[in-house]
Amino acid sequence: LPGGRQAEGAGGVRASMVIEGRMPSLNDYVRAVNANRFKGNAMKQECTSLAAWAAKAARMPRFARPVTVRFTWVEGNRRRDIDNVAFAKKFVLDGLVQAGVIGNDTPQYVTGFEDRFAYDGRHPRIIVEVADET
Repeated sequence: LPGGRQAEGAGGVRASMVIEGRMPSLNDYVRAVNANRFKGNAMKQECTSLAAWAAKAARMPRFARPVTVRFTWVEGNRRRDIDNVAFAKKFVLDGLVQAGVIGNDTPQYVTGFEDRFAYDGRHPRIIVEVADET
């Protein structure tokens, strides 16, 4: 369902969005926080807003039931450690909350997530798929 498509079937509702480019890694965020706590907060707010904007642009629905979230981190190369890359899921989940797609990012609303990694030197992006299927 990449690109904002939605589907409703016997299993529930599924929707997706694409965030163009890449988000800061954990190392980037720690460096920003250590440099200046306001810089770290500004980075978090910017990334959260970017994710919220992507959710709204994809016209993602509001999920009434708990969801699982699949992240496909499409990196431009293999230089960054995947655990550092996947740290940005915090920003994405907060963006889904900000956009009203999910009520919160607590276990009551998000029952799990999956990380996948791919590489495309010409088109780094994050594909986010949300499903309320069990």
